[in-house]
Amino acid sequence: MKTVPIVEMLKKAEEGGYGVGSFSARNTYLIDAVLQAAQNTCSPVIVQISANEFNWFSVTAKEFADRFYAVADRYDVEAVLHLDHTKEISIIKDAIAAGFQSVMIDASQKEFEENIRITREVVEYAHERGVAVEAELGKIGATDKIETDNDESLYTDPDEAEEFVARTGVDTLAVSIGTAHGVYPVKNPKIDFDRLQAIRKKVSLPLVLHGGSGLPAETVKKAITIPGGGVSKINIATDLEQAFLGSLGCERKTNAEIWKLDPDALAKAADAVRLVVEDKITNFVCSAQRGLKK
Repeated sequence: MKTVPIVEMLKKAEEGGYGVGSFSARNTYLIDAVLQAAQNTCSPVIVQISANEFNWFSVTAKEFADRFYAVADRYDVEAVLHLDHTKEISIIKDAIAAGFQSVMIDASQKEFEENIRITREVVEYAHERGVAVEAELGKIGATDKIETDNDESLYTDPDEAEEFVARTGVDTLAVSIGTAHGVYPVKNPKIDFDRLQAIRKKVSLPLVLHGGSGLPAETVKKAITIPGGGVSKINIATDLEQAFLGSLGCERKTNAEIWKLDPDALAKAADAVRLVVEDKITNFVCSAQRGLKK
């Protein structure tokens, strides 16, 4: 496995007109499934986990990173280890110490100036250690809390995005344009592509689309290929968990509990996740055959 700087990976994707899937493995067992899918499709890939997932699955940043690097020699892929949504700087520091190459500070619920202050603090700490930082501007909600009439007050303001990037030195920016985390209650949520294009005109760094699970492929492709370059990192989590738990026929379990399940059932569930990741790589972010060439 070749680890590469995330900005380098995403800039290459932007120039090539494709995206890179950032897949939430959720637990240490599924890291292999994501990397195997990337190898099978010859695609760059980002493996991620969030601070919430540390709690949900009773796994630490070190345990997750140790597994990621322990299996590295099994796969001939370009990969990045990324920490997703995190609000506490102490958790970010633990992840950096564990070997995460990219971290996300999510202070989007704070006022604009406070978001800038917190993000800049994380950027200074991370950059001193060679780690990239993603931040969020605007509010990306959960699908069970989507407004039905007017979400625009939650969306990223292009002018604020320009100022935010300039004042924080952040490396990648998650933008709010209508997506949400979780399972969408409608087939195709309304995405504000005009806003996305306006943001792109104001900032040149890689843009991130959260809430990728459940979106139609054509929606994601349009977000990636808007004039001037759209989003290049697309987060996908719920689709993987649904495939995994659906195959096992069980509810969410902790990381330790998962490793104790029947090996044959686990292997079958992991293969279900691999197939989902391969499909997302091929038909969703269109990054197949964009990775290391044998």
